[in-house]
Amino acid sequence: MAMRGEKMQSEVLGVLQQNLAPLTAYDVLEQLRGFYPKLAPPTIYNALSALTKRGQVHRLESLKAYIACQCDQHSHASIMAICDACGKVEERVASDDLLKTVSSHVDEVGFKPIRHIIEIHGVCASCSSDQGPEMGAMERELLQ
Repeated sequence: MAMRGEKMQSEVLGVLQQNLAPLTAYDVLEQLRGFYPKLAPPTIYNALSALTKRGQVHRLESLKAYIACQCDQHSHASIMAICDACGKVEERVASDDLLKTVSSHVDEVGFKPIRHIIEIHGVCASCSSDQGPEMGAMERELLQ
């Protein structure tokens, strides 16, 4: 029996909330296939689309992956700090001043933003401190 709608959205959201690192649609599919063997990719993509439209899930364009919203209110512009060492993602709400600045820059070329998600790649505090006082090879490479 096919599962659709809000029940599937709830299942997909649950999988994403259990993971600190972003997941692709196929990662979500694999985690749910143990419970729903006949589950197909379109069902997952439909659930992710609905959750993204509601702001409960964010698509990380640079990773082609999804992460559950970490904020209390879901109607906001996000700044995603993505650790390239461990894959952890920290979400922060973008300030109105930042959004005005970004919007003014793209307005200059006639671009009208629909949504704002700022993705910043780097190394998180935990991975930086794991390297000790000496900068690790990955950090040196990322900063070049």
